[in-house]
Amino acid sequence: MSSNRAVLEVIALDEEDAVAAQTGGADRLELVTDMAADGLTPSTASFAAIRAAVDIPLRVMLRLADGFAAGDVDALAGRAEELRAAGADEFVLGFLTVDGEPDLVAVERLVAVLDGCRWTFHRAIDRAADRDGLRKRLADLPGLDTYLTAGAATGVDDGLATLTAEAARTGEPGYEPQILVGGGLRLDHLPVLRAAGLTAFHIGGAARPRGWTAPVSPEAVRTWREAIDA
Repeated sequence: MSSNRAVLEVIALDEEDAVAAQTGGADRLELVTDMAADGLTPSTASFAAIRAAVDIPLRVMLRLADGFAAGDVDALAGRAEELRAAGADEFVLGFLTVDGEPDLVAVERLVAVLDGCRWTFHRAIDRAADRDGLRKRLADLPGLDTYLTAGAATGVDDGLATLTAEAARTGEPGYEPQILVGGGLRLDHLPVLRAAGLTAFHIGGAARPRGWTAPVSPEAVRTWREAIDA
């Protein structure tokens, strides 16, 4: 993948999804299970099967329950260790306190287990009490290279202004990680986002025109690939 090619990340639930997404032109997959709970940590066996099926990067979700509370951090750290031992080397995580502040205790515990692996702070940023403050508090954590965000808790429609404003701050303290736009993202959002300099996009349902019970459609992914590259 050339360094100036925009990134297309697709949610994959199993090997069939993964192969279809790669066939359609995805650059990276986010691996989850249980989309009814908005995406939880897949089994180590599922990760291993998907890793064997495709050769593009995989980011594995670290989340044991719906919502943005960390829950049982010891259990989550144990799952992360198992996944690392199975070869996982990129991850997705993000936890908030009840006050909407970043849960640094949980995040730092997991980052220590990841031991330098690259990771995404996911859409918990869209529920944070202070987005800018969260970015600055996480800025020195090793491996953090991406924020998955819609710019607003309600999705990209309401977050466009925030996304374009944050894109303009690239390189400032706390704004070095790449912005990965996802959460209600539609094809018609792309011209504004691309014009703002955004270069990474995340889709889940958009890759499944027949719904979450159906597998990823390589044709749908290809449509996104072509639109992003246009």
